Amino acid sequence: MSGSTTSAARRVCLLTGGGDAPGLNAVIKGFVLRALAHGIEVIGSQDGFEGLVEDGKLVLMDAATVRGILPRGGSILGCSNRANPFHYPVGPRGKEELRDVSDVVLGRLRDNEIDALVLAGGDGTLHFGQKFSERGVPCVGVPKTIDNDLAATDYTFGFDTALDTATWAIDTLHTTAASHHRVMILEVMGRYAGWIALSAGLAGGADVILLPEVPYKLERVLARIKERERLERRFTIIVVAEGARPEGGDHAVLDPGHVGKLPRLGGAGERLMQQLKEAGIQNEVRTTVLGHLQRGGSPSAFDRVLGLRMGAHAADLCARGDFGKMVCLRGTEIGEVPLAEATRAPKLVDPNGQLVQTARGIGVELGF
Repeated sequence: MSGSTTSAARRVCLLTGGGDAPGLNAVIKGFVLRALAHGIEVIGSQDGFEGLVEDGKLVLMDAATVRGILPRGGSILGCSNRANPFHYPVGPRGKEELRDVSDVVLGRLRDNEIDALVLAGGDGTLHFGQKFSERGVPCVGVPKTIDNDLAATDYTFGFDTALDTATWAIDTLHTTAASHHRVMILEVMGRYAGWIALSAGLAGGADVILLPEVPYKLERVLARIKERERLERRFTIIVVAEGARPEGGDHAVLDPGHVGKLPRLGGAGERLMQQLKEAGIQNEVRTTVLGHLQRGGSPSAFDRVLGLRMGAHAADLCARGDFGKMVCLRGTEIGEVPLAEATRAPKLVDPNGQLVQTARGIGVELGF
């Protein structure tokens, strides 16, 4: 393994870390085909960093490996959101001990004569890439998150598909809400960033959208439901991000998490339903949790093209020895930024931003 960040790579390891996202296979295909055109050999690490820690999980990739994978969701290499190489869980589930196995990763790269590491992942995976860069490993990052919350890129692949799925769900809920005069709550993903909730809520014509960025006032939600009743609009569509919380309240948590893991958020929609019932809302209230449907399925055309472009550009960076970078989309152009910049701060919805102002301007209640 070369520690230089200026010489071109000839043998590269590619992994897909964290949770899955639509468009990962497009990144893999774009990277592999472009890397092969540069004369770069590609090794795939299965299940994220597990492939560089456990035995027998490194695979040689060629053109045949990536044939026909563009329409497929997920990742043909597999993903893992447990495989943090700096806090790696060792032992039976529920009794794990965390160990720093980064030296094992370095040894695996060296033993397999791998010149560089390419990581397709979100904030956590890119942080790992930055740490390995600081230890002399030439790294390139490709931004992956359906939450679209990485500040260094205008869009991340996976967001567009998740947005389409959430919008479809809102469209579908409209008919049953209208038929039964119900308040329908749709809970979507978004721990700390409300891009899916806000964008899908706007696209689907939601009446109320609740975001993680600002705690909501329950009385404002109640007022909107009652207003719609008064105007004989006898149903209400509410979109709530999983990280949304009432003013003075905490996040709704399904699972406090185990060693090395963040708490698993969920139940924001159920909590809101109970709050509305306790407040005496006359309509029936129902909650739908979209969950992992947002991560699955065939990627949209936008995500396929963006994934291909990002994967190919990552290969170009490897070919010219331009490491310590993350591929990004700025406007309509693919470029790169330093990994340190990419992981500095999340991109959150601006409560005073144009998208929020658009929602307010067309009468959407945001709870603040």
